[in-house]
Amino acid sequence: MHAILQHGKMVQRACFTLYGSVLVLLAVFLMVADPHRQGLEIAALVWLGLGSWTVIEYVMHRFVLHGLQPFRRWHMAHHQQPAARIYKTATLSVALIAMLVMFPALLLADRWLSSALTLGLLTGYFGYVITHHAIHHWRNDNTWLNQRKRWHLLYHHHSDQPGCYGVTSGFWDHVFGSARWSP
Repeated sequence: MHAILQHGKMVQRACFTLYGSVLVLLAVFLMVADPHRQGLEIAALVWLGLGSWTVIEYVMHRFVLHGLQPFRRWHMAHHQQPAARIYKTATLSVALIAMLVMFPALLLADRWLSSALTLGLLTGYFGYVITHHAIHHWRNDNTWLNQRKRWHLLYHHHSDQPGCYGVTSGFWDHVFGSARWSP
């Protein structure tokens, strides 16, 4: 089962390219086609989407990836081989964000505002994907990334005392009491 989920660098690059392309297309769509009278609302919804991602990341990691099958089994493969390139398909992730965020937002607001919310959320998700990849594969001198790497390594190596579920931020771990160690 684990071999099915493990991919090479080409799949990883394709995922990053797909996410980046969708982000650029949404941003260009909003900048070029946007009725500028909604600029403030659009900016607020991009920030709301980005901020919403942080709590979604925490909830998904803590409760879905550690609690619900088959996600738990797939995620445990990552725990067993943290440096392996184990990815869900990019098309599935983007499709889920479209179905669970953009389309419902279209029912409540216009295409500009739903696109703005989706852009913010997808930006947060893309930041998570890059950060998680960097934590496991990059060597660097970036203070923030090294702090996130220490936090994530504590998460991986202290399964007897679960916590530190946030990858891009430890904020929600502090809020919900799952911050077990200082980064």
